Amino acid sequence: MSEQAKDLKPRTKAFALRVIRMYSKLPKNNTVAQVLGKQVLRSGTSVGANYREASRGRSKAEFISKIGDCLKEIE
Repeated sequence: MSEQAKDLKPRTKAFALRVIRMYSKLPKNNTVAQVLGKQVLRSGTSVGANYREASRGRSKAEFISKIGDCLKEIE
């Protein structure tokens, strides 16, 4: 595994933690902020899970497919 690939695991974890902190700072009495915040929370924290799943892929094609899922969640 390349250094760049190894670097993704801590980066995706740090990203998820930043998303969680951002969500926790949203106003609790604003329905729109809470609804949008929950969606960002789900997609932001799933990036790391999708990356871990991709790194366990059985083939290069499966890895590429799962990494594509990660990119979709980030966008």
